[in-house]
Amino acid sequence: MLLYYLRLSALSYRRNPILSSLMVLAVAIGIGAYMVIYTLNYVMGGNPIPHKSDTLFHVQMDIGNPSESFDPPSQLTYLDSKALMQDSRAIRQTMSSKFVSIIEPDNPELRPFRVAGRGASADFFPMFDVPFLYGNGWDNSVDESLQQVVVLSRELNEQLFGGQDSTGQSLLLEGTHFQVLGVIDNWNPVPKFYDVNNGPFDTGEEIYLPWNLIPSLELPRAGNTSCHKPVDGVGWQAFLNSECVWIQYWVELQSAEEEADYLNFINNYAAEQKQLGRFEKPINNKLFDVEEWMIELEVLPDETRILSALAVMLLAVCLLNTIGLLLSKFLSKSAEIGVRQALGAHKGSLFIQHVTEAGFIGLIGGILGTGVASLGLEGIKVLLGENLMQTDWIRLDFTLVAITILLAVTCTILAGLYPIWRACHVNPAIHLKTQ
Repeated sequence: MLLYYLRLSALSYRRNPILSSLMVLAVAIGIGAYMVIYTLNYVMGGNPIPHKSDTLFHVQMDIGNPSESFDPPSQLTYLDSKALMQDSRAIRQTMSSKFVSIIEPDNPELRPFRVAGRGASADFFPMFDVPFLYGNGWDNSVDESLQQVVVLSRELNEQLFGGQDSTGQSLLLEGTHFQVLGVIDNWNPVPKFYDVNNGPFDTGEEIYLPWNLIPSLELPRAGNTSCHKPVDGVGWQAFLNSECVWIQYWVELQSAEEEADYLNFINNYAAEQKQLGRFEKPINNKLFDVEEWMIELEVLPDETRILSALAVMLLAVCLLNTIGLLLSKFLSKSAEIGVRQALGAHKGSLFIQHVTEAGFIGLIGGILGTGVASLGLEGIKVLLGENLMQTDWIRLDFTLVAITILLAVTCTILAGLYPIWRACHVNPAIHLKTQ
């Protein structure tokens, strides 16, 4: 019976193609525009590591200027990060920061090129469930012994070693030889929760090495650095001893009790630092899990909420137009409906027929709407700048395509309820007299 009603819907479309096409276009524009904003919210506001987001915590310490009422800085100083690492109070902990370096490939066909890297502690990889294609990361002993080892991204491994298993190979980074321990498989969490303040939608790093190598080799730092006091002296050691914040610090805690204990620990540490003349502001340390941290740093900006409201209003306008067009189309078939009722057609069957016809219009509109949404997302990439032009996360995946079509069909059926009700309550006697 459904196939029969679908056939009737297709015949109805062919009988009045202009009116039907206008309805399809209205649905496609409204749904397409809405899905552009929905996709951005879906991706930008999603949970990048849902199975562990409530056990991973970003540490925030308020060491800012006491004369200013700004929020606590989003990163830690070298002094505080090292102190927390040496205590090892959490199950796992990692300090990390960005750096940039020059790689000199052994392949004479490749010229030296610049890479974006990340220094991290050994726990970085198991904490954030980083997948490995070849090899693995390093252990805690490597952090202390300053072994010159690296982990490569899949893309960098393909560029340097043709995608082969490069574990054990050597590469020249900033004039220093490093041994490859592992190659990360495709891994690019969106948002990049482990370093939100340096770009939540930037692509992942190309190379990883033990964090302690950054100061020991004086690798060029990258990312956000903020100092509420001038650096006392010159050189790397003066910078390390300064009150500049530039390191992201994460801990893994398995329960609310562990979270409370760790917060108490960093508060006691802050109290000790106050006695030493640091931490001049009142103690205001915090722990944020992954989702709380993204909210705190406003990863999903307020503008997206405004755009969401505008998209909903545009969809509503399109659906109102669809109601009018469906009413016109269905009432134009009043004579046909009257004859069918006179021949014994039940109102229930007429209702199902017209619901199917509205759903058919919504289905075509939804399919066309996916194209409108895809074009809109390409435009969003252009507006967001060059860094996001080549990203693959701003797109309609299978789930979003299914949502688009389902939403189009549902909205069109809901919009058609009043026209369908009117069509099902046609007085057959009036139309039979005219036949």
